[in-house]
Amino acid sequence: MSRFMCADLAALEPYVPGEQPQDKKYIKLNTNESPFPPAEGVKRAVCERADMLNLYSDPVCTVFRRAAAERYGLGVENVSPGNGSDENLLHIFYAFLRDKGVAFPDVTYGFYKVLCGALGIEYKIVPLKADFSVNVADYASINTPVCIANPNAQTGIYLPTEEVEKLVLQNTARLVIIDEAYIDFGGQSCAPLVNKYDNLIVVQTLSKSRSLAGARAGVSFACEALTADIEKVRCSLNPYNINSMTMYAAAAALKDVPYFEKCTREVQLVREYAATTLKNYGFYVLPSLSNFLMAKAEGVSGQKLYEKLKERGILVRHFSDERIKDFIRVSIGTRAQTEQFLRAAIEIVREELHENG
Repeated sequence: MSRFMCADLAALEPYVPGEQPQDKKYIKLNTNESPFPPAEGVKRAVCERADMLNLYSDPVCTVFRRAAAERYGLGVENVSPGNGSDENLLHIFYAFLRDKGVAFPDVTYGFYKVLCGALGIEYKIVPLKADFSVNVADYASINTPVCIANPNAQTGIYLPTEEVEKLVLQNTARLVIIDEAYIDFGGQSCAPLVNKYDNLIVVQTLSKSRSLAGARAGVSFACEALTADIEKVRCSLNPYNINSMTMYAAAAALKDVPYFEKCTREVQLVREYAATTLKNYGFYVLPSLSNFLMAKAEGVSGQKLYEKLKERGILVRHFSDERIKDFIRVSIGTRAQTEQFLRAAIEIVREELHENG
């Protein structure tokens, strides 16, 4: 820490992304990226905008916001664009939580704590149930805003729409933020509900289901008044936050429904195949409606399994958090990538169990 850094940031612990190694080629199943390239129309949209990079992008992000609004039958006034959904979360936390605090589960997206640390936001941790699911009743007495990843960022477990509505209706004076980064792999989005409830914000990303992780495009949906507040913050921090190529790529990706449905359906099929195979070989697998699985093998630590897979050129994610330290999180890749992961994981567990008697 330099002598110039603000004192209140001394204890800040930045978010640690999944590995992006450059030293050798890995089967990359650690950051929940799409295994499929962007749609052809997305590629064309990027190329068509390349000649305009000498000009600033549209600060209103009209083409992106309109496409996102049309996706859920909303108005442009219900949509705020982000440079990846992490920026949407930044805008929301900055606008609404600094003087109120926030509550979220003990096992969830690690960026929430980081944002709280950076913005000086107090937070309350609400433990998940023993089966790692969210119990909406646990939030009934909480008056601070609530932030829930759905499906949950580390478990993949989905909270049905009717349960989200219960959460929203528990206290209509309380803001509820639903982070739907993984909603397109089997869940039902709550985005259409934002005009029904003025205390609901829904956040999504185009990184996973739309194959745009490298483009950085996210979006939030909320009633007109909440969105106006979010837009005030966005335009105060960075009014040109979405570059032209990303803006048009995002709009094209949202409009290409057939390609989106083909890719997300394939992820779901491979996910169910992987989950069934792991269970058949004795792994414990959490029920996931995301594009990843959380799995553990009895007698082999999550750290050991992660390390052994990396030695074989396969990257997965391991977290040291007490409740999930025995698990690995594996992104759903192509069928071929998943087959290689399954063979390696099963072999490693057999070898480890044999060595340990």
